[in-house]
Formats: sequence, C-alpha cells, structure tokens
Amino acid sequence: MSGVNKRVLPGFGLSLGFTLVYLSLIVLIPLSAVFLKTSTMSWDEFLNAVAAPRVVASYKLTFGASFLAAAINAVFGLLLAWGLTRYTFPGRKIVDALIDLPFALPTAVAGIALTAIYAKNGWIGALLEPLGIKIAFGPPGVLVALTFIGLPFVVRTVQPVLEDLETEYEEAAASLGATRWQAFQRVVFPTLFPALLTGFALAFARAVGEYGSVIFIAGNIPMVSEITPLIIITKLEQFDYKGATAVASVMLVISFVLLLVINGLQAWTARRTGRAI
Repeated sequence: MSGVNKRVLPGFGLSLGFTLVYLSLIVLIPLSAVFLKTSTMSWDEFLNAVAAPRVVASYKLTFGASFLAAAINAVFGLLLAWGLTRYTFPGRKIVDALIDLPFALPTAVAGIALTAIYAKNGWIGALLEPLGIKIAFGPPGVLVALTFIGLPFVVRTVQPVLEDLETEYEEAAASLGATRWQAFQRVVFPTLFPALLTGFALAFARAVGEYGSVIFIAGNIPMVSEITPLIIITKLEQFDYKGATAVASVMLVISFVLLLVINGLQAWTARRTGRAI
C-alpha cells in the first residue's frame, strides 16, 4: 500500500508544469519584455513618451470609447440575448449566427465595411449628413467600430445563463403580485449581473486593443481621432522601440487595473447574490 499513488489528481504535477510553461511562453514572457524594455529608459524619457499631449489624447479616446462601447453592448447585448433565449421568431437561427460574425470577420474587412456604410456617401452616412451628423472619420466612428467588435462577447456570456435560468422563479414572483419589470429587476437581473459584468469586461478588453477595424473609420487625426494602438504602431515604424513599449506598458497597467476592479465587483456581486439566495 505504501507504493500506491494516493494523489486525488493523477498527473497533476506534469499538467501544472505544462500549463505554467505554456502560459509563460505565450503571456508572461512577452508582457515581461515590455516592462524590461521600458525599464531601460530614464524617468524623463518615460514621461516624455507617455505624457505627450498627443499620446494623452489617444488614451482618452481609446479608454473612453472602449468603456462607452462596452456599456452600449452590455445594454443591447442583454436585450439580444433575452430575445434569442425567450422568444421564437422567423429567422432566429440566422440572427443567432450573425452575432458571431465579428468573431470570424477580419478586422480590416469590418473597418472597410463600416467606413463604406457610415461615410458621407454611404447608405447610413448619406442620411445623417444633411442632419449635420458625421460618423466616419471622427470619434463617433471609433465608437461604432468598437461596439461592432464587442457585441458578441456580451451576448455569448449572458445567453447560457439565461438558458439555464428556470422560469419558475419569475412565475412565483408573478403569483405573488410582482409585475414583469419587478420580476426581472429583483429575480432575473441579480442572477444575470455577474455574467453581464464578465461580458462587459471582455468587450472592454477587446475594444482597448482593437486596431484593424478602427484605423479605417477613425480618420486617424492627431488629438482628435487617433487611438493608442496606432500611436504604438507609429513609434515602431519610426524605430522608437522604447517609446512604443512605454506607451504599451501604460495601456497594460491601466487595462489590468480596470479589469481587476471589474472582476472584483463581479466576485462581490456573486457572493452577495449567493447570500441572498
């Protein structure tokens, strides 16, 4: 009996070692290289690279538009997931398949398509131009592109939770005199909220790093519609590798902090919901 392997998970050591090595090669080492390259700069060089007015303007646009796009997707993604889960209508499977289109569509193709639609001579842009509304080649175009690529994350995160949610709880609330809105607000939404936050975080993280679909519709005007990933690409093309990694490190730190806050809020909400149940 002494020679018998009593581990609950056979092969755990090998699996853990493979996981850590793979994670290090794919994620940890590349990210560490960004900080190591940045650490070779002096403090003044670092500040000049990351705090230039043009770079700061790109931070505001990138993170602001990403946050707003993720918020829009949280609202309309929830509505889409609700409609696909709770209702049956003609073309439902087609709509369900179209939601995954931003996953499969090359980002450059998405950018060109959105530009063709929202430019002043496009299908939608031609209707908005007489009203003085300009979408393409400005910050609104950035928001449209980021909303487009982030929608599937919210829908595909919320949809399985809705499918597993039993309708008996809503029926019980209705039998106690609750309206449909009260049943959704007090019974359904608390259960969906952690998943909705997860979808929001995924959509936000995807939007922050988006490049291909944005550069075609943004116009890339410095101080107006220039995103931070484009700043990094521009510095790389100018062989300013230290400056590029400095800006990238700032984006990495801000993104990590924001995602940490969102995940912490998600865990707190899940615990609170569990105690309530």
